[in-house]
This record gives sequence, C-alpha cells and structure tokens, in this order.
Amino acid sequence: MSAPAPPAHADPRLAPLTGSPPAGLTDNTEGMAYLERLPRRLVTTYLPLLVILAVLLFPFYWMALTAIKPDEQLIDMERYNPFWVVHPTFKHIHKLLFETQYPRWLWNTMYVSVAATVLSLFASVLAAYACVRIRYRGAGWVGAAIFLAYLVPPSILFIPLATIVQAYGLFDSPIALILAYPTILIPFSTWLLMGYFKTIPYELEECALMDGASRWQILTKIILPLAFPGLISAGIFSLTLCWNEFIYALTFLSSTQNKTVPIAVVSEFVDGDVYKWGSLMAGALLGSLPLVVLYSFFVEYYVSALTGAVKE
Repeated sequence: MSAPAPPAHADPRLAPLTGSPPAGLTDNTEGMAYLERLPRRLVTTYLPLLVILAVLLFPFYWMALTAIKPDEQLIDMERYNPFWVVHPTFKHIHKLLFETQYPRWLWNTMYVSVAATVLSLFASVLAAYACVRIRYRGAGWVGAAIFLAYLVPPSILFIPLATIVQAYGLFDSPIALILAYPTILIPFSTWLLMGYFKTIPYELEECALMDGASRWQILTKIILPLAFPGLISAGIFSLTLCWNEFIYALTFLSSTQNKTVPIAVVSEFVDGDVYKWGSLMAGALLGSLPLVVLYSFFVEYYVSALTGAVKE
C-alpha cells in the first residue's frame, strides 16, 4: 500500500522528508536535452569548433607546408597543388639551422624575453600590491593612471626611447630591449595583477599582521603563492609580447648577430623583392614552437587567472 501524498499546503522545507520537490522547483534537465541529439549537437557544438580550429591552425599548416616544399613547387602554382606537397624536402630547415645564425637569433630572443619578463613582473607585483593592498589616499587613481599608460601606442614611444638608448651607449645591444620592453609590459601586468590581488581575502593579510608578519613576508609567503595563476598569466602575456615584438627590435638592433627572430627572419631572407619563402616560413615556424609548448604547459593557470581562481 503506497504512502499518501502530502497535502497541498505542506511546508516546502519538509519536502526532503516527504519525497516530493518543493513548490516552484521543477526538473530542468529537459532544457539541455537538445544537446543529446546528434544532429543538433553537430550544428551547435562540433561544427563551430571545427571552423574555429581550422581558422586557428591553418597558418601553422601553411608555414609547415611551405617549409618542406621544394623551390619549384613554391613558384609553380599551376602544376602543383598549393595546399599539398608532393616531394617534401628539409633543405630549407637545414639551411636555416646550419647556414645562418638562427640558433644565435633564437638565443637572443629567449634571453631578451625572459629578462624583460622577470624585470616587468618584479616591478608589477610591487606596484599592484601597493595600489590594492596598502590603503592610502589616491590608490585608485594611481592604478587607473598605470593602466592608461598601457594605452599609449608603442609606435609613438620608440623615437624618444631611441634617443635615450643612443645617449647611454646601449644601441645595437640586447640590453636596450630589456630596458625598453618593461615600458609596455609593466602597465598591463600591473593592471592584471591588481584585479587578481583583489580576489584574495583581506582577512588573511590582517591575521598575518596581527601575528607580527611584515609586509614583505605577507607578500612573499601569502599573496604570491595564492596569486600564482595571475603571475603565470602576466608572465605569459609579457613573454609573448617580447617574443613577437618588431618595432623596438628593428629600431635598436642593427648587427646580424644581435638580432631577434622576428627581425632577423624578415631582414635576412628577403632580398629586395625576392622572398625566400622556404627558409622564411621555416624560421617563423620554429620561432613559434617555444611559445606553443609554453602555452600547452601553463594553459590551466592562464585560464584560471582570467576567470579568477581565488574566491572569498
């Protein structure tokens, strides 16, 4: 014999005891049932993902295809399919690695990017902590001014910076780029870390102050470990921007051995109106692989920093 149904005027809080759902609450699983059907799932999920994936990966496919094409296939587009290679060759890659200074260019790019990123992160952490965690009058205006500095186009600053670099004798030296890149990295990194530091509860810092911890101890032992995803996000942004930067490197570097990959590939494999597409695309492909590996290892931290990983 089944149990009698609860009366209509029963208390909704007794629903877990009676086995019936509270009034006003219904099962919402039917709203997502359309995703279980294959035709709709293909149109709403898989097809857009395939289109986005094709658009994002096609440049890498084209670079890899051009890097292994023989010279005759690069020129003759009527006899050979431009989207496929018949007899692949590694001549362009061999020439790039063993007949040019590409390893030196790659080292210069890595050295400048890592040094400028470390310097920018150190300054950004101190600036963001001072603007967000230390209460003083005008902290909000200082943070806004720092972000507004990021909006200044780098193409406007490279002319006065070139004069300063020349006056200090740093022209045609990687040190010039290491000191110039933080001018465009620190404002954005500071703004990003300010937003992330705000998600860390103030109670943690107040308890540490009551226990006698100094500001430096709070920053290094509490704030930075909790803000590690934010540091990774700012570091990836800074490293990517330094790695692909073109205007400053073109202005401050002139000798072949001191150039970075973006400048060297364009200047060394382009003779007037003659483009050495095989070596050019091989250099661009090999130069982008370190960033691809970096993103693949730290993509989870990067996404968590953008969405906010610390909750109060």
